[in-house]
Amino acid sequence: MALTYDDLHIYFTREEWSLLDPSQRRLYKDVMLETYRNLMVIGCYWESHQIEEHCQSDRRYGRHERSPAGEKPHEYAQCDKAFSYYGHLRKHERIQTREKPSEGFQHNKALACHSSLQIHKRTDTGEKPYKCNQCDKTFLKPRYRRLHERTHTGEKPYKCDQCGKAFAQHSTFYLHKRKHTGEKPYECNQCGKAFAQRRCLQIHKVTHTGEKPYKCNQCDKAYSQPSHLRIHKRTHSGEKPYKCNQCDKSFVSHSHLQSHEKIHTGDKPYKCNQCDKAFSQPRYLQIHERAHTGKKSHECNECGKAFAQHSTLRLHKRTHTGEKPYECNQCGKAFAQSSHLQIHKVIHTGEKLYKCNQCDKAFSQQSHLQVHKRTHTGEKPYKCNQCDKAYSQHNGLIIHTRTHTGEKPYECNQCGKAFAHYSILQYHRKNHTKETQRM
Repeated sequence: MALTYDDLHIYFTREEWSLLDPSQRRLYKDVMLETYRNLMVIGCYWESHQIEEHCQSDRRYGRHERSPAGEKPHEYAQCDKAFSYYGHLRKHERIQTREKPSEGFQHNKALACHSSLQIHKRTDTGEKPYKCNQCDKTFLKPRYRRLHERTHTGEKPYKCDQCGKAFAQHSTFYLHKRKHTGEKPYECNQCGKAFAQRRCLQIHKVTHTGEKPYKCNQCDKAYSQPSHLRIHKRTHSGEKPYKCNQCDKSFVSHSHLQSHEKIHTGDKPYKCNQCDKAFSQPRYLQIHERAHTGKKSHECNECGKAFAQHSTLRLHKRTHTGEKPYECNQCGKAFAQSSHLQIHKVIHTGEKLYKCNQCDKAFSQQSHLQVHKRTHTGEKPYKCNQCDKAYSQHNGLIIHTRTHTGEKPYECNQCGKAFAHYSILQYHRKNHTKETQRM
């Protein structure tokens, strides 16, 4: 009888079994065979010739080796069929005799006490007798409980000798080492792309099928990965489990928190190769690079206005539809953009989370803090392409360019006079008010 993963699953998870090399697998199978022999000694009857046949077969052919030149040495005595693998012969015998794999074991009291049998029985009953003494979680084996307990103790016994990173589980440590070696054993059979982990390959395969089996039960959205659906569901529940320990802001995903934390550290690793600007996230760099190319591939089908980003087009379309999906839960005011709602909420709280590290000033918005910092540095990143003037704020540059174009977008609704600046229009309107009061 050939031993497979199914015979050893009470000792290993499938992931752990896949990480073993052939020599380690053979070692563990030999240990299992020895265990079965010991069971016979304590009162368990098992057809001993099967054990001997397996040992001989395993030594001669190995677990997966086929006999040379297509030879089929394993013959079934009751019919003319022959097989290359001993395991295939045993499977055929079971089909003919309707033998179940568990048959051959005669349970008695001595065997019932054997730990391996007890663990195996629990896979059928679902019993998990090993309970964590710090939380309510239970486990099938004490080994699983020990691994779990490390989440409470913080114990990480497996340390990488190349980067110093430590891990609680050997399997995670084993996968980490591939980052240093560059090993990628899991290859896509459609495009040849390789991955360090099997689950990454499974996720990648969905890009070929386009399948999105994970559907939200509250809206029509569907996702290719369960983790993406889980994050999406938080937009309905309002749950934000990832909290910043510097400003108490919370996020729906760990990646969003990591991006946010760069605001506090000032880390901007993504640099533009055409100017000196740097960004905390790659997508911000991609957006910025379009300012150099001038490419605007996303066009509104109602007014023809074009945008560099699809997300900006989506927001623009709300100016046509009047859609305002983000509502304040304190005053009921609604907004077209989530960022506008967040800015509005500060009116109710009065909170100013963004503090200047050079003076005592604080701001409710991070963009306001960035503009303020330029008063200390003297930085003027917004330069006019027609003259030498530069400005610390983008709005200042827009107003200045009107001196070149002659554009006057602000028109008085009483006399029709137009102005380049909104502030000048407001001042002009006061003249009409004074005239009315005189009359």
